[in-house]
Order: sequence, then structure tokens, then C-alpha cells
Amino acid sequence: MAGDEAASTASVKPIHRSPSRPQLVLSGAAIQGSTDDKNPAIVLPNQSDELCHFAIDIGGSLVKLVYFSRQTEPPLVCAGSPPRKSIKEQDRAKESYYEGWRKHPILGGRLHFVKFETAKLNDLGNLVLAAAGLFDQSVPGSAEGAIVKATGGGAFKYADIFKERLGVTFDKEDEMDCLVAGANFLLRAIRYEAFTHLEGHKQFVQINRDDLYPYLLVNIGSGVSMIKVDGDGVFQRVSGTNLGGGTFWGLGRLLMKCKTFDEILELSQGGDNSSVDMLVGDIYGGLDYSKIGLSATTIASSFGKVISGDKDLSDYRREDLALSLLRMISYNIGQIAYLNALQYGLKRIFFGGFFIRGHAYTMDTISFAINFWSKGEAQAMFLRHEGYLGALGAFLSYDKHDLTTLTAHQFVERFPMGAPYAGGEIQGPPIRDLNEKISWMDRFMKKGSEITAPIPMAAPTTTGLGGFGRPLSRALSLRSDSSAALNVGVLHLVPTLEAFPLLADPSGYEPNTIDLSDLSEREYWFNILSNTLPDLVEKAVASEGGTDNAKKRGDAFAQAFRAHLTRLSEEPAAYGKLGLANLLELREECLREFHFTDAYRAIKQRENEAALAVLPDLLAELDTMTPSERILALVEGLLAANIFDWGSAACVELYRSGTIMEIYRMSRDKMKRPWRVDDFDLLRKRWTGEGDSTPPKPHKRALLFVDNAGADIVLGVIPFARELLQRGTEVVLVANSLPAINDVVATEIPPIIAEAAKYCGVLRRAAVAGGLLTDAVSSSEDSSQEDQSQPVPALYVVASGSGSPCIDFRQVSSEVAEAAKDADLVVLEGMGRAVHTNFNAKFKCDVLKLAMIKNKRLAEKLLKGSLYDCICRYEPGQEV
Repeated sequence: MAGDEAASTASVKPIHRSPSRPQLVLSGAAIQGSTDDKNPAIVLPNQSDELCHFAIDIGGSLVKLVYFSRQTEPPLVCAGSPPRKSIKEQDRAKESYYEGWRKHPILGGRLHFVKFETAKLNDLGNLVLAAAGLFDQSVPGSAEGAIVKATGGGAFKYADIFKERLGVTFDKEDEMDCLVAGANFLLRAIRYEAFTHLEGHKQFVQINRDDLYPYLLVNIGSGVSMIKVDGDGVFQRVSGTNLGGGTFWGLGRLLMKCKTFDEILELSQGGDNSSVDMLVGDIYGGLDYSKIGLSATTIASSFGKVISGDKDLSDYRREDLALSLLRMISYNIGQIAYLNALQYGLKRIFFGGFFIRGHAYTMDTISFAINFWSKGEAQAMFLRHEGYLGALGAFLSYDKHDLTTLTAHQFVERFPMGAPYAGGEIQGPPIRDLNEKISWMDRFMKKGSEITAPIPMAAPTTTGLGGFGRPLSRALSLRSDSSAALNVGVLHLVPTLEAFPLLADPSGYEPNTIDLSDLSEREYWFNILSNTLPDLVEKAVASEGGTDNAKKRGDAFAQAFRAHLTRLSEEPAAYGKLGLANLLELREECLREFHFTDAYRAIKQRENEAALAVLPDLLAELDTMTPSERILALVEGLLAANIFDWGSAACVELYRSGTIMEIYRMSRDKMKRPWRVDDFDLLRKRWTGEGDSTPPKPHKRALLFVDNAGADIVLGVIPFARELLQRGTEVVLVANSLPAINDVVATEIPPIIAEAAKYCGVLRRAAVAGGLLTDAVSSSEDSSQEDQSQPVPALYVVASGSGSPCIDFRQVSSEVAEAAKDADLVVLEGMGRAVHTNFNAKFKCDVLKLAMIKNKRLAEKLLKGSLYDCICRYEPGQEV
């Protein structure tokens, strides 16, 4: 930490260090679920045990439950940059990367989502009675005396039953209040909560929380309520209809003798409504009614053909009846919703409620209705947790006062496969935690889930050309969204994450350079990750000592990650918008889930030691050069050292050809200008002022986002940072919070700096000023002969808040955001941070992007270049 004694030639504020992560509260909800889980859980970080953990929404057709369970051994997520330690403590930190973070676990529990039919409260001898035998009154947290948040009409109807049978008292919350609170929470807190669904294509919609209101919320339960939402707690029920999910289900039971809601939806997959519905073409001899814009396949009258025939009910196919019923209900809801939106001037219409069920065809029919009646000016949007708005709102009512503080950048979404905690038996995904204690609520909900297991479905296609047309051939059927719509993983609250303040256009920022929506691009990168998986597993197992347990975990990790790739191959939007950066981060998260904390730990340590051994000679060589020569040598050195990337298959092949230093020298010999992207002359002029009468002022503070361990950090970044310090620029090295491939981690840098400082007085004094070294220790180890009187700016190290090979500037640690406030130079080093992500990103300050392209396809497609081409892109700050 920068103290009063820190010398600096630039007038900038010292970096603020948060002393500890604050206690988290309920509003930090989060999502969890396996890739096949229809009803995913939501994480509540560090929730207090004193809070009642159960909320219920009892509707006319379905009961929706949201309940909280704690996790006994939470996975670790970085809570910020490492605290300042002595040299001895820094050495210990090298052996335990998570020591500082273990004290501040992010994952404190999960919100689970369960539904079952309201009728089953009575039909199965009352679900309450069935579950009552699961309760152990001797165990703390049993049902007796519990007070539960409840909403919906059933909160009144069944209150006495819960009280008499279980001793549970309902604390009733207003139904509309809960619906709106649940929707507002999801739309503000979850980046990819809302999506459109048209002609089988799902498109996620980024909602600007500052421009969320007003909107129309259409909640389709047993009936339909249409609510105009103007803000938190500010809403009005403007309309509704009695044709809703209850109508669909009721008529389905009468007409098709279906016992469950999902059974009707399943039947509709094989239906052809033209045998039941009267179409425009039936009236006009197979022709369109083009004068008023109606195609021949437009439905003129739902079930209209039934009146003209002599058939009995048994003569009609159940599938055809189910599809006709689904279209009738969906189209009418869509039309009424649009008319209300038109009346109140609302462009955004969100649909929720358990009628939708993530069912692709249902969403398509509603979308077509909105598109048809609005002539394309409005669109229907759906929510990933569309069935649980009321229950979620009731749960959030435990902590209403904190809801307005939620921001999307504080949530990090993960997609676990259900790995057990350490010590559990590895059986392959989906894997259940064998060590987790099951509370009475877990057992209660498990019983409820067993009663109504979801039915897998495959949705049909639709025409979508002229209004309410009939479906196309079932041979073109879509994959069902019944699970994918709610396939949302675990949403962690990380209150120390913020948006990077130096983005020139935060709302338009897109981190991914590579868009995997293109099939050929997606297949290429999926093959790359799949082909490199065996080598990664080998290194991961070796990093854990090669034990039998590590081998089992390695096999399970490989199985789990392949399952992710298969899932995304089938449906790229299953986890939200998919880019290459998301895919690379998914791999690292999957490794951590199976308790591989740092697969490349030994390799990084070996390469660090080899590079540090030659650093003194490199620094001495640089000191003999002129400023102009030295700048070129530093940039060449950074590019050359970036070849040490174990995430690149091409580079891994190179490593077999020689020692680390031989490869580095070979790489440096090849890094001569011109480069594929070459703005070096602009950079040199900004630094040296060649041709100007007045030398330019140095930058005040530079943020260096670093890449790999070994030669990259030691022989590339450190000399570059040293040059900036000598020029009077304060330097902040920004490194990963958690390991990813062979990327250097923030906790690994202070020991490297301490070793380098033995040979360089500039680095030593800067490290002391930045709190990386104590003055007494560093002075005793200083062997340099440099002038000690010259003031040197501070050198800091902060954690980025990321555990990925890439960087998403929508979510950086609060310390990075704080440091950026006084920064006027950003340096992005390496392919992950400067090419895979942020290649096209613009910043308010000067930015330097340096990388070697270590993938042949990427070099050809992005730069029309070749393998090992280099990028030196210097861009002055953008005017905002």
C-alpha cells in the first residue's frame, strides 16, 4: 500500500485498498443449475442463518417454491487484490494461491426453484402430509414454528393447512408486489435474463437498468395479468384476461384427458392444427386474402372446422387438439398484450408465468402475435425464470430495502456440472454432493420434485411469414427450450466488481472479438478445445501429485467439459450469448469445479526461475541503449516473450525444440518490424517527442494488464514497467485473481518483483512506494549500484477480479476501477486480453495493445496474416 513515504513525480491519488470484503446481504442472489436442470438454483452469497429460508407462490394451477440452502464448503472466488505481506509471508502465498480468498467465500448458499401442481396438495393425501414424515423435529431448522413468506391466492386458501399440519405460518405478501419485485430484480441483476424467441431463434437482449422503465409485464398463470411497471414498487394492473394457463390446462384435461400441463405441451409437438382450426384458405378456396394481408394459412377461427363436420371428439387426434388449443391461448394473449402496450405507449413487453415453461413453440406463437399486430414495431421478450417471479419477489421481501443497490456487473454467472466437494466419490456429471447435509426443506423440495418430474419435449417449427400460419413439417422440428430457457448456471454476487470507468462507450462495449454464432467458427474452436483436452487433463492431474483421487477428478473434468461442448454444439445460446472468451472461461471454471486450482503451477515456477536468472543481463543491456532504441527493444521484448503461452497448440510444439532461453532468443530475432499492425512510430513519438520542440509529459499512471508467467512477465513486462517508472509514470500491474492456463496470478507477482528488485534500484524503490516490499528488507537485499536519491513513482500490483485468459471490462475488481480513475494509459498484453477480447474496444485514455498471434486461423481471418504475426496498436484516448 502506498504510504506517506511513497515517492512519486506524478500528482495522482494513491490506490485505495479495501480492508476487507463487506458482509453480504440477501439481495446478492445468484443462479445455479446443471446443464440438464430445468429448475436451476440461485446463489445467495453469505446469507445469514437467521433468515427464514422459504418462500412460496400458490397459484390456482401450480405451486412455485423458492428456498435457500447453505453450502458447506463453498468454492473460492477472488475478493480483490492480495493484502500486503512480508517477504516470508509472500513465499507462503506462493504455495497457497487462495489463502487470502478462503477467508471471504463468495458462495454462501443457493436459491432453489421447485414447482408442482396445486391440486397435488390434496390429491396425494396432501403433499404436506407426505412431506411431514421427512421432518426431524430434533434437528435445528425443522418446520415447527417456521414463518414463511407466501404469495398468490393459495397463500390464503392453504394457510390453515400449513399451520395445522406443519406448524408453518404464512407471512402473506401482495401478489402483484411480488411479481413486479421479482421481474425488476431479474432484469436489473442478470445480464442475460431477457431474450426474444422468433422462428425458433433465441436472441438475448441486454437491458439497460437505467432505461428499464416503463415496461409491460404479462404474467400468464391460471389467468393473465398485465401490469404497467414504472419503477420499484410503482406499477398498475392495466388489464388481463381469463384465457390463461388454467384455461389451457382445463380444456386439455377435458378434450385430451391429459393429467399434467407438460403432457399437453408434449402432445402439441406432433399436432397439425389445420385439421381442427378453420384457416383463411378454407374460406377462400385455398387462396390468400391479400387485400387485408391475410395468408391462406392464417387461423380464421380456432376449432372452427369442428362445427362443420360429423366427427365425435374421439375422431380427432389428441395431438391436433393440443396444438390448436395452444395456438388459440397464445395468440389471444399476445394480441391483448400488444393492444395494452399500444394504449400506454410501451415498446418493451416481458412475458412471465408458468404457462410459458420455456416451451419454444409457445414463445414463438406469442412472438408472432406481437410481431403481427405491431407490424414488427414491438417484440415479445421472455425471462429465463419466467415461472418464479412471484415466489422470488416474496423471497426478496425479506430484504426489500437493499434491492435498489443491485447492478449487473456485480454478478458473475457460472455453469457447474454438479461436482462433489473434496472427498466425495467421483461418478461423472451430473454429480451430486455426497457430503452435503440435507435440511428439512431440501427433503421437502426433493419430494415435491419427484412428484412432477419434467417431461422432455421437442418443439416444432412455425412459418412466421404472414401472421398466424400453420406449422411447417415436423421433420424440421426445433430442439426444445424447455430446459435451455432456465439453464442459467450459478450467479455469484461479487460486490467488489465494477465496470471499468475508462471505456469510451460502456453501453456499446462488446468484449468478444470472435463471435461463435457462426457455425464454422464455433466448430473450429470446439475442436481446438476438445483436441487439447487430454494434455490439459495430464497437467491438471500432475499438478495434484498424480494421485488416484486426482486421476478420478481429471476424468470427471474431461467428461464434464465435453458435456458442456456437446450442449453448446446443440444449442449455442444455452448459456447466454456465446463468444470465444466465454468458452475459455468456461473451461477454467470447470477445472476449478473439480478442484484443480492451478494446473500449470509447476511450469510457471520453473519458467519464472529461468527468466529471473537472466533478467540482470537484460536490464544492463537495455541501459546501454538510447531512449529511442530502448523503446523499440522493450516492445520487441514484450512481443517475443508473449510466445510462452501454454494455451496455444502451436507454442506447445515450439517448447519441444529447445530451452526457454533458446526459444526466447529465437522469438526475439523474429520480432523485427514491420509488424502486421504497427503503430510503433506513434508510440515512440508520444514517449520521446521526436521532432517536437518541447518533450511530452509522461503519463501519470499506467495500468498494465499482464498475461503469462515466466519470460512474459519477467523479461517482457518488468523491463517495460521499469521504463515507465524511470519516465515518471506510476505503474499498476493488473493480473488475474485466479489461475488460468499459465497466466500469472496477482499473488505470484510480488515475489517476482522482490527477486527482480535485488538487481534494480528503480524497481526496489518503486516496490517500496507501492507497498510490495518493506524498506528494511529490500535495502538489505539490494545489490544494485544505482543512485538511490532519485525519486521513483510507485509500483502496484492489483488483482483483476478475473480467472480467465481474457478480460471483460464490464466486470473488473473495485481496486482496478479505483486505480483507473487516475490512469491515462492502459496497456493490454497478450492474445487473450488484446485480441480474443478488446481488439476493437475504445478507451477514454491512451491504450497500447501488444500481442503475438499464435493461432493460424485467427491470424488469417482477423489480420489476413500468418502465424506469429504481431500487433502493436497504439490509440490515443477517445473524446467522450
